[in-house]
Amino acid sequence: MPNNLFYNTGITTYIWVLSNHKSAQRKGKVQLIDANPLYRKLRKNLGNKNCEFAPEHISEIVRVYREMQAVDRQGDEGLASKVFDNADFGYYKVTIERPKRLKSQFSTERIAALRFDKSLREPMEWAFQEYGEEVYSNLAKHEKDLLDWCEKQELNLSAKQTKALTNQATWTKQLELLDLATKLMDAIGTDEYSNFNVFGEKVDAELKTLGIKLTASEKNAILNAISWYAAEAEKVVKGLVKLSGDKLEQLLYHLECTEDQLPDYGYFPTGKKSEYRLYETESDLRDTENVPLKDDIYLYFLREVKPHVPEAWINLDSTKIGYEISFNKYFYRHKPLRSMEDVTADILQLEAESDGLIREILNLA
Repeated sequence: MPNNLFYNTGITTYIWVLSNHKSAQRKGKVQLIDANPLYRKLRKNLGNKNCEFAPEHISEIVRVYREMQAVDRQGDEGLASKVFDNADFGYYKVTIERPKRLKSQFSTERIAALRFDKSLREPMEWAFQEYGEEVYSNLAKHEKDLLDWCEKQELNLSAKQTKALTNQATWTKQLELLDLATKLMDAIGTDEYSNFNVFGEKVDAELKTLGIKLTASEKNAILNAISWYAAEAEKVVKGLVKLSGDKLEQLLYHLECTEDQLPDYGYFPTGKKSEYRLYETESDLRDTENVPLKDDIYLYFLREVKPHVPEAWINLDSTKIGYEISFNKYFYRHKPLRSMEDVTADILQLEAESDGLIREILNLA
């Protein structure tokens, strides 16, 4: 509908006609009518309202709707109408994954971050700088000042975070994690590794030698502190899976692919019979593609993604379906830019007019 058609708003307005009892010709179809240029001006504005539909405009809109007619706009005037299939507005939101590639290296600077809980890093850092080793022996003494500082910094800690921050056990746990990382650094050294898989095996071996058992979160905290993404590093292996017989058939049926296409869905053959390698995904490089419902996801991937990111794969299980209707997309009409000759002529004309005006003002004519 035209802008400024209502008293209290000037924004573009849409009328949606919805029905559970469509006629046969309308089933599975959507008709869009753009009547934005169809209006007549009011003699006097009423608030934001400065135009209205004339009776002939209303008759034209109703006629085009009833006849479900497709109409091409002639020039800049009149309405336009298009008829679409429901699926024309739908799309698959497909997640595209890329492998994690990590470099790792123990260093005093990197493991120092383990002194503080990741979710409480800012207040814990401040407290340690202010009170030093007392945070491990007499935290209660500084609890009020610490919470006052958090309030002044507008950190908005949850009740759970506040409890953890002021709990002596939290500080002790992080210190123990730092001490453990120091022992691992002393045993493994400070060499840089471009293969996280090899590095992880070394860490596991040293933990076994030291007789230390870590929870998964504790181990990940140490590894995350001393590892970083590097495009030239080796891919991080998540694990190996055996796929054969019914298990393979079920996967191929689920993915609607052939065995040769499995790498495009994240299953990479190792060279051993029925064995496939899975890689960890890099969340920072994760992307999504909106694939039209009338398009094939796999063919779209081969056409639009694979040539640019050869190591990417489709995460089909996270696919979602959405719908979007954009009037601008369907009714936009490109207007060619003016030629350079026309623009140059206008500029020269304005310069000539300006020059004559200045001469007249200064009585130089």
